[in-house]
Amino acid sequence: MLEGILIGVATAFSPTNIMLAFAGCFSGTIIGMLPGLGPIAAIALLIPVTYGLEPASAMILLAGVYYGAVFGGSTSAILINAPGIAGVVATAFDGYPMAKAGMAGKALAIAAISSFAGGTIAAVFLLLAAPSLVQVALSFQSAEYFALMVFGLIAVAAFAGRGEVLKALLATFVGLALATVGLDSTVAIERFTFGVIDLTDGISFLLLAMACFALSEVLISVLRSGARPRDDRAADVANLGSLRLSGAELRNMAPPIARSSVIGFFVGVLPGAGATIASFLGYGLEQRLAGKREAAKFGKGSVRGLAAPEAANNAAASGSFVPLLTLGIPGSATGAVLLGALISYGVRPGPRLAVETPEVFWSVIVSMYVGNMFLLILNLPLIPYIARLLMIPRPILLPLIAFFSLIGVYFVSFNTFDIHLLVLFAVCAVGLRLLDFPLAPLLLGFILGGPLEENLRRALVISADSFAFLWERPLTLGILIAAALFLFAPALGPLLTARLRRLGLWKGGESR
Repeated sequence: MLEGILIGVATAFSPTNIMLAFAGCFSGTIIGMLPGLGPIAAIALLIPVTYGLEPASAMILLAGVYYGAVFGGSTSAILINAPGIAGVVATAFDGYPMAKAGMAGKALAIAAISSFAGGTIAAVFLLLAAPSLVQVALSFQSAEYFALMVFGLIAVAAFAGRGEVLKALLATFVGLALATVGLDSTVAIERFTFGVIDLTDGISFLLLAMACFALSEVLISVLRSGARPRDDRAADVANLGSLRLSGAELRNMAPPIARSSVIGFFVGVLPGAGATIASFLGYGLEQRLAGKREAAKFGKGSVRGLAAPEAANNAAASGSFVPLLTLGIPGSATGAVLLGALISYGVRPGPRLAVETPEVFWSVIVSMYVGNMFLLILNLPLIPYIARLLMIPRPILLPLIAFFSLIGVYFVSFNTFDIHLLVLFAVCAVGLRLLDFPLAPLLLGFILGGPLEENLRRALVISADSFAFLWERPLTLGILIAAALFLFAPALGPLLTARLRRLGLWKGGESR
């Protein structure tokens, strides 16, 4: 472990990687502030830029964009009640009322300090937890890898809203189907290319990510234009007020930050949970723990109500790297994009990542400390200047996103066929989004489709073409049982609650 940390420190603190961490945090902060964009589209846009970098440097840059976007997303939520990303929705509950009361600067300072503390605490947890998971996971074989892939795909239920599990699973199957297009790596037979030579190498991950998130976001924004006028934003941005916090306010923030950081980290570790769930859990817990007088302030400008979700969502962003790096399972939709980026660099995330490419594994973890320091520096003195970017008109912003999407895909292959395919997939993605189909499961199915098939074939060869490998090894069986519980939990939960109510063991919302 000590040797790995030293490798990570040496890699992360090189001048190039420090500059990349700063660039990632800065661009992520700006992107997180722009409503409707978010880290997924930002990472997809930056992947072509990173192809000339070393894998460790590329991941430091993309990781900085990720937690920078979560860090910076609170600015638009506080100033104009328009959360830049879903993970900061709870931040607007108390941040925007504080801004309307003339305390926007104070609200932004609380958000910045809470985010820094949450990210730092989670980075410490990540440093301690990751090696233990690696030691356990080193015993994995193809059967366990296959079971993990199945678990990761079934975790798409968490990407869906209430009653939308079937749509998430259907989107996953579409992603799995798209992953089969191209040349079979084992038997060298073309599959589903329909005689089109350009499809022989399969569909590019970057192309699909751009289509599902960046370009489709542009098209959706055009369709839904005219939502809120921007005329009042100049006034919101101009009147920030003081950023100074009193000692009493800092003492009031400390307990919620500590509790929410721990909750956020462990929620982020769960595949599919992410920063949004963590922020709402942190907010809800603090509201319940607050006294009657303090609880009445929630939703009206509570310091605790603002600090808790900000600490939780940043801790969850760091926590999501645990399953991504150690098990090869994304902990969120953004993690799915990062997983695809790692694979495109020729790095296979999973139990052996810390052994085979320790510079990637440990440098990403160590860079989180550096990134959190940069984010604190950016989000305190530069807030008045960065916040003015919220006034960029959409007629300028949307064409820029579309331009970078098209150019990014073309520069990877220099093939106009990919541009046509990008536009086609973007139009299909818009249709799916209008029908309320989640796109993150589709991308996750596409990313895990190849490794799933590969490990299934290996497991079948080892077990002499028998599916007995599914239950012969206890670890494989345990993972598959956990996956089944994860799949059926949304359906079994209400049935169990109803049963407990009939037995008199559940009343109102509190158990006896």
